[in-house]
Amino acid sequence: MAKFSHPLLSFFTSLRLTVVLLVMSLVLVFCATIAQVNLGIYGVQEKFFRSFLVWAEFPNTKLSFPVFPGGYLIGGFLMVNLIASHVYRFKLTWTKAGIQLTHFGLIVLLVGELVTGLLQEDFSLRLEEGATRNYSESFRRNEVVIVDTTDADYDEVVAIPESLIAAKDTVQHGKLPFRVVPKGYFPNANLTMLNSLPNGVASPGVVPNPADQGIGPRLAVMPAPITYNDQERNLPVAFIELIGTDGSLGTWLVSPMLTQAQTFEHAGRTWRVSFRFEREYKPFSLTLIELKHDIYPGSNIPKNFSSLVRLQSEDGKEDRESLIYMNHPLRHEGFTFYQYQMDSSNGFSVLQVVRNPGRALPYIACVLMSIGLLWQFMFHLTKFLRRQG
Repeated sequence: MAKFSHPLLSFFTSLRLTVVLLVMSLVLVFCATIAQVNLGIYGVQEKFFRSFLVWAEFPNTKLSFPVFPGGYLIGGFLMVNLIASHVYRFKLTWTKAGIQLTHFGLIVLLVGELVTGLLQEDFSLRLEEGATRNYSESFRRNEVVIVDTTDADYDEVVAIPESLIAAKDTVQHGKLPFRVVPKGYFPNANLTMLNSLPNGVASPGVVPNPADQGIGPRLAVMPAPITYNDQERNLPVAFIELIGTDGSLGTWLVSPMLTQAQTFEHAGRTWRVSFRFEREYKPFSLTLIELKHDIYPGSNIPKNFSSLVRLQSEDGKEDRESLIYMNHPLRHEGFTFYQYQMDSSNGFSVLQVVRNPGRALPYIACVLMSIGLLWQFMFHLTKFLRRQG
């Protein structure tokens, strides 16, 4: 085995480093499996695997400190270790070709996970029968939108990310004749009508409500714990004040739970303000033609869910129908549409929209590793049989 005089090169090509990284990977997977009970799959991915460090909080505080390397850090060191070892330590020979191909497949797998973690996007598309949409909505991210609806033919939309609202950063946008000043933010909360509570604002769990415009003054806000259940989503509530050149225009309570935008007049124009699921618009639209919920004869057991959709591009070059059902998604322009949920009684279907530029890399990695292991097995088998002969 070759020796290297440079300490850094010796470190990154060390077999001991490989063993340590693999053991740390096992520990990370074990801890993440235990934490999945409370955090859910998405929470575990973000905290343990799609991070450089795993953080924990001091009891009864919001102060965090690192406790263990995250998946990006371990995977990054493992990838560098593999590449450095092959470049500086191993020689390309037919005897070790299978092992080297297997290692190369492992490197492709690590790169694929990195690309997926950084670039994959998941959205949902809810369609009623006969409805058409050219946008999908984020599962977890939200945005405050202020829309100028004065022009009957065109809406001017200003979208403010939830992160700015949570940080209470004042927003001054060139298309708005006023500033947006967050006054309060709750990452998850419940809303109810104030007059439905026996003690009104003095009821347990109700927080002070500074809203003085729209429906806000009539609502009670009750903060709720952040949920990590993959079948649920957090529904935030925020209080935002709009301040023009002549002073305050009032404070609004906004939340994705309020399905109708709140309207107001300012500077001779009509505006709408709302807190909604973050949208991603596409250069094509989907129309739900028909949905089906099939069951097994003589039972209520679901057999199949399917959505017949029509895809139309803005330029008119694409106009086709496609049936989406289990294990049979629709793929178009880098997006994959899966059948996700359905409510046939109310006539709507929900599609999961996934964009993953690295989706082919895990398949390529598995093929490379399979060929490498098969090559190595056949090479040693042939060598053994020759000796026996």
